[in-house]
Amino acid sequence: MSIVGVDIGGTFTDLVGYIDGKIVTSKTSTVPADPTQGVADSLRLATCDLASLDELLHGSTIAINTVLERSGAKTALLTTEGFRDVYALGRGNRPDAFNLNFHRPKPLVPRELTFEVKERMSAAGEALVPIARGEIEALGRQLTALGVDSVAVCFLHAYANPAHEIVAGNVLRKACPGLFVTLSHEILREFREYERTSTTALNAYVGPRVNRYLEKLEDFARNGRFPGKIAIMRSNGGTMSVGQARREPVAMMESGPVAGMIGAGRLAKLMRLERAIGFDMGGTTAKTTLITDGVPPIEEGYTIGDEFSGQPMQLPVVDIVEVGAGGGSIAWCDESGGLHIGPRSAGADPGPACYGRGATEPVVTDADLVLGRLNPERFLGGGMKLARNLAEDAIRKQVADRLGLSVAEAALGIAKIADGAMSLSVRAVSVNRGIDPRDTVMIAFGGAGPLHAVALAREIFIPKVIIPKLPGNFSALGMLMAEWRQDFVRTLFGGVGRIAAADAERAFAELRAAGEEALARDRFTAKDGHFAFAADLRYRGQEHTIPIPVAAAADITTDPSGVRARFDAQHDKRYGHAAPDQSLEIVNLRLVVTVPRMEDAIEGWLKAPWQPTEQSEERQRPVIFDEADRPLEARILWRPALPAGTKIKGPAVIEEPNSTILIPPDDVAEVDPWGHLVITLAERD
Repeated sequence: MSIVGVDIGGTFTDLVGYIDGKIVTSKTSTVPADPTQGVADSLRLATCDLASLDELLHGSTIAINTVLERSGAKTALLTTEGFRDVYALGRGNRPDAFNLNFHRPKPLVPRELTFEVKERMSAAGEALVPIARGEIEALGRQLTALGVDSVAVCFLHAYANPAHEIVAGNVLRKACPGLFVTLSHEILREFREYERTSTTALNAYVGPRVNRYLEKLEDFARNGRFPGKIAIMRSNGGTMSVGQARREPVAMMESGPVAGMIGAGRLAKLMRLERAIGFDMGGTTAKTTLITDGVPPIEEGYTIGDEFSGQPMQLPVVDIVEVGAGGGSIAWCDESGGLHIGPRSAGADPGPACYGRGATEPVVTDADLVLGRLNPERFLGGGMKLARNLAEDAIRKQVADRLGLSVAEAALGIAKIADGAMSLSVRAVSVNRGIDPRDTVMIAFGGAGPLHAVALAREIFIPKVIIPKLPGNFSALGMLMAEWRQDFVRTLFGGVGRIAAADAERAFAELRAAGEEALARDRFTAKDGHFAFAADLRYRGQEHTIPIPVAAAADITTDPSGVRARFDAQHDKRYGHAAPDQSLEIVNLRLVVTVPRMEDAIEGWLKAPWQPTEQSEERQRPVIFDEADRPLEARILWRPALPAGTKIKGPAVIEEPNSTILIPPDDVAEVDPWGHLVITLAERD
């Protein structure tokens, strides 16, 4: 079987393929004007023939970038009469209480494009006010006259009964065939009106742009006579068909970053690491997540953009903390002489100053080059030469001269500030959640991750760092291990042990039918899928819930003792206390359907005995670590030439085709039997 995973980032496009039992890779610059060109270039560099592939896996940041840039479609919102302002009002809390400049999330749909529809469902799903088709037809004509490209339909209590939304959707799709129509029940069947409306609006807002992008990707594949399936990474760490991605682009929000964390989780499980911190530093951002027993956590809610003023999304997402500090993050000075890194990025075009494409603003990569940490002749395995003089000029003019520093001092300052910014994301998934980082191991990847990982680990006392094989392409490798996955939810409110058995049985049956339908739509059978049910439970009077695995309706109706015990134990583990004498409530019933993909093949490669693939002589060059005026002579080694068992004591730099690993003085790196690099940090006063 021949499968290829392509991850399009803000700076580079990475490819990993499993072709006839062998791993192939490539890394090339992203083409912002036409991302499919980056896909074509990566396939060419890896000598992959589209016509001979069985499956093409793809992850992209196009959906989330559309929201962050606010460059989506002109979108309208249809809602129940009397609820026009739910989306604009949002929640009544003030989460950032001491910020004088705090502002609430700005809706993606303006009030003048929010329209009320005379209809009403009860929370039990009973039609109280019927919907009139003529009213929807008139609204359709009005939307066309206003030049609206996309419409979100979110009626009150449609999660309980979507009949009115179905009518509205049928009318709009027939009367306005050029309109991208999103119905809330097609995205999620869960209560909480504000979050449900926001999620529906997000889908409508990014839909037209993502559809054009995916259509172009399909045309590219068709023109290359690709005979297989295209699968798109989802934010929940699974994949979906390209057809579903066109209908539900909101599920692609974290399409790119999650794949690497899936791969890190599999590696942590293979290495029997109880707790690991995945750290992915690319060209634009750095991402971290806490992995427990080989599983990255899944959150049922997420905010796109700023934590307090971003856009809420109520869909399952791998819990990733992201900061705007990457290899391409721009260094700049404020009016008072403060040095900052990011969040603006040079991206792929023009990129860092050292790329020689006309950039004049220094970035983190320029600083790493000036510090001697990057080899200008071996960047991307020698496929791209870097100009050190251009990096020095940019740092001198934009930073060093303004602060009265030497170029080396300014470059070291840039690297240290970037490390400090990224360490905050590592703290966010460890210290801030009550996890002692000394009990964790960092798994670092991404093009720039291995260059900065040890500095971050030392900052927060993580004792060991693991650099996997192919760190620069690890997110693309993670795609090959991602399962086909679909998440379904039904709001089912009532007391555990007191809810009507018929209602529970109906909810289980609806979810299973939805799962089987999704499997059939993507040409799987019910036997291919693994069905895992869970109930969102809470103590009576609480607001938030904990998902607890359940097997059948009896677990929450006639025989809830097992579920009760599991909930109390999980509550005690998470919050440090439990209340066994309190009544339990169920809020939602969930179903996750998965189909494995190549787990054994890729995991087999991850733990295959390591043999050097090349020969290379050891070199030396001066590298700046902690003191700008005192560079150290560091050993320079080529990773593909290092046999298993090799130990390297810093100062050293280990280079490989798509990444570079920095080993500070006295730290020790060892190549394990599988070829992964394990770095043990030296204790310092």
